[in-house]
Amino acid sequence: MKQHRLFRLFFLSIILNSVLFFGQEKPFWKEIQEFKKIDQQNGIPKKPILFLGSSSFTKWTDVNDYFPGKTIVNRGFGGSRLVDLIYYADELLDPYHPRQIVIYCGDNDIAMDHPTATEVFERFKTFYGKIREKYPKVPVAYVSIKYSPSRAQFWPVVTEVNRMIASYLKTQKRADYIDITKVMADANGQVRTDLFLDDMLHMKPEGYRLWAQVMAPYLK
Repeated sequence: MKQHRLFRLFFLSIILNSVLFFGQEKPFWKEIQEFKKIDQQNGIPKKPILFLGSSSFTKWTDVNDYFPGKTIVNRGFGGSRLVDLIYYADELLDPYHPRQIVIYCGDNDIAMDHPTATEVFERFKTFYGKIREKYPKVPVAYVSIKYSPSRAQFWPVVTEVNRMIASYLKTQKRADYIDITKVMADANGQVRTDLFLDDMLHMKPEGYRLWAQVMAPYLK
């Protein structure tokens, strides 16, 4: 009788643990499922330029209007870090067969996880490696991390991460580093706060217009 009760308790504990495990969604799981839904409903353009990264891309909802003649699939998801791009690499890369991949990410890694610049750089290299495993000849461009006024305390790390990624991409074939920091500064070299929304993190349309000017020559 006692053994039977113990067996029932053991069996119930397995069921409970399974429910808890499967009930816990991974971060950004819903966003990834939404991308799949959009692709099923709208189809995937042939050889698009694939934008991947965090909210600076997510909020660029009219990105195709800035680059006439280009077909861009924007798969940025707000709050994401390089570690999230790594985790969802298959879902983000496999369906699209892009002509080019453009990345804006690393910003949230620095602000949320407080890693060293080297750790963020290693995350980037890991994701870049995953791209190259799938698409060895597809051009890749990395947009530099912007200097958001609300995250000024992290600017020294941002500078170092940008420097490391820029240096690394110079050693890679079919890879570009796109520096948007200079166009976002005024004549005195100070960050233009007027380009940002009230949160001093995300940008107004004028910020995206300046990004587009810098990015356009790099897009394939």
